[in-house]
Amino acid sequence: MRFSADTQMEQFLSEIGTRIRTLRRDKGMSLEVLANKTRFAKSYLSEIETLKKEPPISTLSRIAFALEVDLSFLLTGQRNDPGAKKISIVRKTERHSSEGPFGSRGYIYEPLSHKKADRLMDAYIVTIGPDFPPQPFLHEGQEVVYVIDGTQEFMYDGETYFMEPGDSFCFDSDKPHYSRTVGKKTGKILVVLAARGSRNL
Repeated sequence: MRFSADTQMEQFLSEIGTRIRTLRRDKGMSLEVLANKTRFAKSYLSEIETLKKEPPISTLSRIAFALEVDLSFLLTGQRNDPGAKKISIVRKTERHSSEGPFGSRGYIYEPLSHKKADRLMDAYIVTIGPDFPPQPFLHEGQEVVYVIDGTQEFMYDGETYFMEPGDSFCFDSDKPHYSRTVGKKTGKILVVLAARGSRNL
């Protein structure tokens, strides 16, 4: 039996919500405590846990930070081995992409660093469509972005920047930001995220 893209997306989001709820309860953390830690409304977090809201990756990053887990765990359910080697290698065949689960159906995320247990950052190759997400991203830490393909229209804290292949930019992630691809060529960027005060996102 083949499942539709919408059915697969619902399953993907349901698994994320279940992981958040299970982690929260395992830590003895109420929704109110998680709301205080993330600065999200308790009702909004409840809707994420019960699949009534589709969270952007910036929201998941803040939730992961508050729950003291890797962002990649919320996305994949895979825990890293604390005794892992100092080097981790992610083969091309091991990059499991996530299509459109973070507020824009045109975004595809491919994790690059998820196998490193004690990493200080998370890295992704992101394919970006022609539309802005419905809401800007806003989360802890900093980001570095390198444009691989396509022209990017990047909005940051109310200002617009156009980035060409080979351009890079670094910014504080606690200001509203998002981007889209302009032109005919599919946009692709390398994104590295680091959360302040934590060894993991």
